[in-house]
Amino acid sequence: MKQSGVNDVRQGRERGQAGWVVSIVAAAALLAGCGGGTGADSAAASSATEQADSGSRSKSAALAVRPTGTSKWGNADTPLPTHAQAVRFLSQASFGVKETDAARLMTIGYAAWIDEQLAMPANGNYYYARYKEEDAAAKGGGTRPRAGADSVISSFYTRALTAPDQLRQRVAFALSQILVVSTMDVNGENTAAVASYMDMINRNAFGGYRRLLEDVAMHPAMGDYLSHMKNRKEDTLTGRVPDQNFAREIMQLFSIGLVQLNIDGTPKLDPDGRALPTYTQDDVIGMSRVFTGFSWGGPDQSEQRFFGGVVDTERVNTPMQAYAKFHSVLEKKFLGVTIAPQATADPAASLRVALDTLAAHPNAGPFIARQLIQRLVESNPSAAYVRRVATVFNNNGAGVRGDLKAVVRAILLDGEARSTKGLVSDSYGKLREPVVRLTNYLRSYGATSDSGKYLITNTDDPGLQLGQTPVRSPTVFNFYRPGYVPPTTMAGAAGLTVPEMQITNEASVAGYVNYMQQVVDYGVGQRGIDNLGTRMDVQVNFTTEVAMATDATALTNRVTGKLLPDQTAVELKAQIVEGVNSIILPPLKVDGSNAAFIETMKRKRVNFAVLMTLASHEYIVQR
Repeated sequence: MKQSGVNDVRQGRERGQAGWVVSIVAAAALLAGCGGGTGADSAAASSATEQADSGSRSKSAALAVRPTGTSKWGNADTPLPTHAQAVRFLSQASFGVKETDAARLMTIGYAAWIDEQLAMPANGNYYYARYKEEDAAAKGGGTRPRAGADSVISSFYTRALTAPDQLRQRVAFALSQILVVSTMDVNGENTAAVASYMDMINRNAFGGYRRLLEDVAMHPAMGDYLSHMKNRKEDTLTGRVPDQNFAREIMQLFSIGLVQLNIDGTPKLDPDGRALPTYTQDDVIGMSRVFTGFSWGGPDQSEQRFFGGVVDTERVNTPMQAYAKFHSVLEKKFLGVTIAPQATADPAASLRVALDTLAAHPNAGPFIARQLIQRLVESNPSAAYVRRVATVFNNNGAGVRGDLKAVVRAILLDGEARSTKGLVSDSYGKLREPVVRLTNYLRSYGATSDSGKYLITNTDDPGLQLGQTPVRSPTVFNFYRPGYVPPTTMAGAAGLTVPEMQITNEASVAGYVNYMQQVVDYGVGQRGIDNLGTRMDVQVNFTTEVAMATDATALTNRVTGKLLPDQTAVELKAQIVEGVNSIILPPLKVDGSNAAFIETMKRKRVNFAVLMTLASHEYIVQR
């Protein structure tokens, strides 16, 4: 997918080589002279404009060549992947490509690698256990009164960069962007609940969708975030009605979407060509009555506990429980289902009917399938691709609905994901979101942490940082909407969905390159646990690259080979070589007095080659 209007590096090359060479050589001079400079000017991109997400897909995708096929890559007679194919697959299925992972994949093949990953046990208590440990340390005399969101963010990076179950981590991140809670709107005790929520998402990443939906609905982090915790039944005397927030979002965002869908994800239309809505306000009202009478879990159902007056240390890590006293007994009608008035309040029964209805809804398969494809493989999947994956969601082959293991396997082994035809289609692929750009670089270079805790924290600022922080979405709609079509771009003109473009603008384009320059030069993260250390916590080792720095071609091949598939553009390599050669290495003096300076200049060559690769269209766009 072309990153239209985003990167002057790409635009300059499309206009002609001269402008690109000038900018890249100028950047090299800046790097050589002062250790600064981004190496590329950043172009304006369209400001993210909110657009209603109908789950629809543009007809214009048919204008481009689309890869087709089924899951033949899972067959026993499938050829083992080449290095380029392994890198491409791991870019979709992990947080970054380590050579050891690529070698393993090339030895056993796609299906066997997926089987190994699916069989790995989940570390289902990592986030919460670490949060408690760091909270105790803070209260015991640290520089902060208690642990906070930074603990959750650093836990994410620790798992993304070091966990062996990479597929689980990548899928859990995708699910966390569909079933959103955010540290941006919580603090104190409830930050610990977000840590617990991330553990829950990891445990459920390869489980059943119905189970996941219930665990999400009953988690105290979600109860706090979308305000259905302590939600009470209607009161005709005061005019109180049940809170509708979660009832609306569990339908709109977590399960079935706004419009009725065909199994291929395209909208169902009325005779006038208008999309048919999935639910009405009456459905929201009926569903809101279901989500009354749930609050903090514990050994009793006292009114004091319901309202939060009983504070158990583990309540943020305990599913919410039902309090019949506060549950609506009125008729509950939604999505064609009716729960009759209850003589005795039965919140558990109401919940079961509601979640069963959502999980069995015909929209659930295509709605969830399309978003997972977008998060792992491509922004604008074909209707046929969505149909194939949604079919697996509906039935994993053994009569089981919502089997996320089967869904993930279907996504990664589908012909549209594996075919090389996508490499020549302008409508294929996805922008790597900023967080994944960073993790891919750090994993590719085997980043280590001085503290062992990978203390990467808030990177919200789009002008100076990534413009994205894990588990810190600004709204329940995630950082970007799945149906976002970027205006005033080539993709927008073609009607293609490019969700990540919603957080792409002038500031974020320049901010990413400037931030990554600092990361390449100095490492990333806090300067130790209390931020009082001498260097950034997360570092990569460029020893091999520095030793190759006298040979610009060898250095460029080494760097691009680690960060890009083997189909690296010859033009890009040539331009990086030219830029590297513009950083002059003086001859060593007889007395060796300039040896340290030469080593510094070698490192600048390495930094330049790495940064130019990270800023390139070939890296930013995942094919």
